[in-house]
Amino acid sequence: MKYYIIAGEASGDLHASNLIKGLKEEDRHAVVRGWGGDLMRQAGCEIVRHYKDTAIMGFLTVLKNLGKIKANIRLCSEDVLRWQPDVLILVDYAGFNLRIARVAKEAGIRVFYYISPKLWAWNTGRVKKIKKYVDRMYVIFPFETDFYKKYGYEAKYEGNPLVDAIHGRLFQDETFEQFVTGNRLPSKPIIALLAGSRSQELKHVLPKMLEMTEYFPDYQFIIAGAPSMTEADYAPYLKGKEIPVVYGQTYRLLQQSSAALVTSGTATLETALLKVPQVVCYSGEGGMLSYFLFKVFVKVKYISLVNLIMGREVVKELLMQKLNRRNLRAELSALLGQSEERKRMLSDYEEISRRLGVPGASRRFAAEIVKQL
Repeated sequence: MKYYIIAGEASGDLHASNLIKGLKEEDRHAVVRGWGGDLMRQAGCEIVRHYKDTAIMGFLTVLKNLGKIKANIRLCSEDVLRWQPDVLILVDYAGFNLRIARVAKEAGIRVFYYISPKLWAWNTGRVKKIKKYVDRMYVIFPFETDFYKKYGYEAKYEGNPLVDAIHGRLFQDETFEQFVTGNRLPSKPIIALLAGSRSQELKHVLPKMLEMTEYFPDYQFIIAGAPSMTEADYAPYLKGKEIPVVYGQTYRLLQQSSAALVTSGTATLETALLKVPQVVCYSGEGGMLSYFLFKVFVKVKYISLVNLIMGREVVKELLMQKLNRRNLRAELSALLGQSEERKRMLSDYEEISRRLGVPGASRRFAAEIVKQL
């Protein structure tokens, strides 16, 4: 069968790549085409457009790029209709994907959604579009089935594919000395900086993270290089600082880190599953205007997946105006050494792992998709 998959960011690329592997195991004749990234390509997907050319986030940034967004939607729609897949599989990325869903559905192409958009966080009105244009919804958090049930729509949960990614990662037995020696780093405790995979995130979050280097001289700060970024993307923010950037080693870096500063998103859950205490950081352009829009439209109490899964504050979230030098320094300090805050967070991480279940979710989702087709 022919599968067309659309992922619009790094986390979607990761999940889609594992799904593709499962589809190829379940369907020996699977042919995959789509929009995504390097991991999808490595899994056997023909990539039409890389997500680094399409990822746009933030209220104001989207407004500034409406022309580009419309052009991408037109290009993608035309490619889907020309290729005529047996199913269109959408991965998160709601603003873009729901428009493609409508085009595909009206053309008689089956539409499956793998990894629900975070409609429960904001814009619950999009549930109407889901019900109208999406044949099957596959969710990766247990609370999402209850969310959709309120709207009379069935969603299927088979576990969380991040558990697969963490469970199957390379270098699980690597020691601290092996990691620092292999990367030519000093033998000092590490604080990891996960500043996101989009240029807007680097612009608004990374400078605030880097301010912490002067307060923690006994630690080395290391940036987890996003697959869509190059050294040239990070250079303007380093300004002569001796801060290494390591690429393709995020899990290895986290595994050896004492703590992490993490931009909100999938990385917060990855950090928790790897048992690294963290402070969640989020900011955007527009100052008070963005903060006002954020408070008006976001419908949930928390934005990090860690806190959402637990239904309470496990990790500290420093959002918008609260992401400043004083707060970040205080919250990071509280997680170092053998503090009670650190012990409590690590204990909560164990409960998160239990709630997300056992490995094998990607294969189970793939089997369910092939079964439906």
